[in-house]
Amino acid sequence: MAELTLLEVLRRSTAYLSSHGSSSARLDAELLLAHVLGVRRLDLYLQFDRSLTEAELAPCRDLVARRGRGEPVAYLVGHREFMKLDFVVTPDVLVPQPDTEVLVQRAVALARERARPVTVADVGTGSGCIAVAIAHYVADATVWAGDDDAAAVAVAERNVRQHGLEGRVTVLRGDLLAPFPGDMDLVCANLPYVEEETVLPPEVLAQPRHALFAAEGGAALLRRILGEAPGKLVEGGTLLLEIDPALGDALLGGLEGYAGHRFHNDLGGHRRVLEAWTS
Repeated sequence: MAELTLLEVLRRSTAYLSSHGSSSARLDAELLLAHVLGVRRLDLYLQFDRSLTEAELAPCRDLVARRGRGEPVAYLVGHREFMKLDFVVTPDVLVPQPDTEVLVQRAVALARERARPVTVADVGTGSGCIAVAIAHYVADATVWAGDDDAAAVAVAERNVRQHGLEGRVTVLRGDLLAPFPGDMDLVCANLPYVEEETVLPPEVLAQPRHALFAAEGGAALLRRILGEAPGKLVEGGTLLLEIDPALGDALLGGLEGYAGHRFHNDLGGHRRVLEAWTS
């Protein structure tokens, strides 16, 4: 049997993943092969003619097959880039998504506008990507991150340690804002907001259901935090809430405790982040 080159493995893996519904088949194949070989993805382009051994091919076949069945690439390789930072990701947490960077970018901008160091809460932290990214890009911020799931808290703590932020990011376990102190300048939240009967792709359904779905058409937890956040915010403090674009109008009735609000669009031009501020 002829040996397979790295390029041929990439071609076959890409074709297989494309036929199994991946919208980023070539990228997926490259990430999986780079993970197996222990190299950077760009390094693959320097060794297309390299022959792969059976010891290298076997784990590659396994990962490609699992990806073809809908497992997220981030779970297969154990990490994901977010805000140009690398995060540990396990099946206990949602995979960080590019659209969430809109929330973080706005939080960083607001924090930098303050004339003093800010205190930030990240509610439903999951992997901790929001909390860690804000602390990384705002050097004097104090960040509290919370989640009601013990496994998610453990992942977030790993990411805090990985980025050397133990002194400025504290991870707590508890329901929504309950474990947090008051006097927050910013409250950030990426909570479950998918309607319970929604049909989703396999790679989304492979992620924790409790972190995806919410009652009241997806709005239950969003409405709760809209009601609770003013009690934790300083005067002139801000809530940044990731939402389903379809829920924007439905949430407007929960803004009585705020002085004003605006929406921020995601990369596709949809309303993705609700910003609301106190007087």
